[in-house]
Amino acid sequence: MAVSKSGNDTATPETHRNFIQVAIDNDLEAAGPERRVVTRFPPEPNGYLHIGHAKAICLNNGIALEYGGQINLRFDDTNPSAEETEYVEAIQDDVRWLGVDWGEHLYFTSDYFDKLHGFAVDLIRSGDAYVCDLTPEETREYRGTVTKVGRNSPFRERSIDENLDLFARMKAGEFPDGARTLRAKVDMSSPNMNMRDPVMYRISHTAHHRTGDEWCIYPMYDWAHGQSDAIEDITHSLCTLEFENHRPLYNWFLEHLPALPHPRQIEFARLNLTYAITSKRKLTLLVQGGHVSGWDDPRMPTIRGLRRRGYTPESIRSFCERIGVAKFNSTVDMVQLENAVRDDLNKRAPRAMGVLDPVRLVIENYPEDREEWLEAVNSPEDASLGTREIPFSRVLYIERSDFREEAPRKYFRMTPGREVRLRYAYYVTCTGFDTDPQTGEVSEVRCTFDPETKGGDSADGRKVKGTIHWVSARHAARAEIRIYDHLFNKPNPLEVNEGEDFSVNLNPSSLAVLKDRPIEPSLAEPGAWRSFQLERQGYFCVDSVDSTPENLVLNRTVALRDSWSKLEKKAQQSK
Repeated sequence: MAVSKSGNDTATPETHRNFIQVAIDNDLEAAGPERRVVTRFPPEPNGYLHIGHAKAICLNNGIALEYGGQINLRFDDTNPSAEETEYVEAIQDDVRWLGVDWGEHLYFTSDYFDKLHGFAVDLIRSGDAYVCDLTPEETREYRGTVTKVGRNSPFRERSIDENLDLFARMKAGEFPDGARTLRAKVDMSSPNMNMRDPVMYRISHTAHHRTGDEWCIYPMYDWAHGQSDAIEDITHSLCTLEFENHRPLYNWFLEHLPALPHPRQIEFARLNLTYAITSKRKLTLLVQGGHVSGWDDPRMPTIRGLRRRGYTPESIRSFCERIGVAKFNSTVDMVQLENAVRDDLNKRAPRAMGVLDPVRLVIENYPEDREEWLEAVNSPEDASLGTREIPFSRVLYIERSDFREEAPRKYFRMTPGREVRLRYAYYVTCTGFDTDPQTGEVSEVRCTFDPETKGGDSADGRKVKGTIHWVSARHAARAEIRIYDHLFNKPNPLEVNEGEDFSVNLNPSSLAVLKDRPIEPSLAEPGAWRSFQLERQGYFCVDSVDSTPENLVLNRTVALRDSWSKLEKKAQQSK
């Protein structure tokens, strides 16, 4: 793509220009410098945007920025039975959040209903369109198959006058839904199924979210798409590969409407992501089936879901930049998306401490009534974020996994007799532990501290290999912490046995809810950070939907790259 991660104009070096940029370079060289590049993003307002749409948005916006042109946001609102104003508003919000400024260039296909109707009448008058009475089932039968040519509709040779009359009566509402269609007269023997007299208009007595009951005939996407681009003088219509076989039809329409300009359509590979689905129709099924809490469920690959999970617009733009554009479909590993947000949050997210699986740590030689406030760095990557003070006392919480009765090889955290560092605090040495008599689990760990190591450094120069995080039990705030995994347990969720639905591949462990977990008190204060790193745990954000002052809810955006956690996981798998 041609835009930097920050959204600034950046010309891509000639040696790294992709095939779309090369094509536009050649077009501009032929047309002259006065030709202004105009792209568009044309979503249908029948659902929320997903990460695949983000790729298309970033590509179209990047091209417009690189060439000093413009991007139009146009809603393909030609199917009133599935479209809602809610989606229109949400899509605008998501596109704006991604950093796209369409300025005054917000359009709707419904803006062109009169013009599209007029173009259809022109095709009827030129003998290139006709009203067909075949039912939808009959239309499919007459259409043929990929190995069998289609048959002409028995209504194909109606006179121009009869077609004009019937089409006018369709518009006037005389016929019920599905009774008639308007079809283009192209070629029923074409090897391209899209060219076999495609339907241009269908009857639907359904109120439209913008035009109300003004229309009862609505244009099909293949009819509206190319003409809408032409009306807006789009120079380059950048589409995903599934529209490649539709391009001859779009060109056919424009060739038979000679007064319109001809946008150039260029196809690129859509984004397929492991462990995710980028099909709006299938995502709708997940929502309707109650498999997720909604379109903004943090496990969903929707822009809404990613936003709620803590992804930043910069990270998504960076991800789209990294994967680039290609001519052939492939699947991108989810790790690349996760790496993009890690890299972004590592630079901008302040640090804090929280304990997800707590066990008490009692410092036996620390006075019971004493407390102190220790200085902690907010970010090792950004000094401008400054420092904070964190409370310290005799009883702390540490992670259960940071203590072992018997330490395996290369385990450098707490175990009887070993000295470790408490982050920002002191060196401590484990002196013993207690277990629950019923479960056998460690219930409390005991230690002593060295008061000469305040701040986590030893005055005598001795070193320790283990550093663990902690939270003061007396001062801890409490939070509900949600840990997310992949929504599906297969890299390709659509890979199912015959007769199975893709929902069989849903991951039953995609969400773990940890109640009442201790965190630094600063995280619960008014005006606290919305996104941050819990040290050694990952990047988190405050849930924008369920979190309240009385019940702080934190979503884990992504885990850290933690070599020790990998070793532990490997050890567990080998048992």
